[in-house]
Amino acid sequence: MTCDTNALVSLVTGHWSLVTDKRVNQYPVLKYTNSDIVFQEIPGEVALAVNVSGCPCRCPGCHSPYLWRDDGQPLTTDAVDSLVDRCDGNITCVAVMGGDAHPDEVDGLMQHLRQRYPWLRTAWYSGRSLLSKAVDLRNFDYVKLGPYLAHLGNLRNPKTNQRLYRVSDGAMQDITSLFWRK
Repeated sequence: MTCDTNALVSLVTGHWSLVTDKRVNQYPVLKYTNSDIVFQEIPGEVALAVNVSGCPCRCPGCHSPYLWRDDGQPLTTDAVDSLVDRCDGNITCVAVMGGDAHPDEVDGLMQHLRQRYPWLRTAWYSGRSLLSKAVDLRNFDYVKLGPYLAHLGNLRNPKTNQRLYRVSDGAMQDITSLFWRK
């Protein structure tokens, strides 16, 4: 994680927190609008997909343009813990859908999930073409990269520019072909 002169990252009671001049909040910028248990986003996983708002990518033809707005509830470690706990052990993965405006916060949230729920896998769907330097791959099992380009289609289209990677020992293996019908 990187800091500027107006912010200081500290470890407080096991949670990463952003400390600013007048307030202390866990991940004060990330907001989520909704979540759902999904079966198709990460092959072989039952994932809790958490939809993060405030997307800066604004891909033409986006299937979730409502996520462009800065709406929803703060996605704190307490909020994600509540979402995971409500799943009552019925998930194998937590997938953050978006968060491209604050990759350092997505990374910190994934680090929290790794520490608190070591049996769960972690995934991030990013609309960026390149992974941010603020991200530590050790906090992720899966990373999807690439904006949606209508003429190339989504992950189910073999011509897509988007890629889903399985992360293992710091290496990213392209597993996008698992989406393609044979």
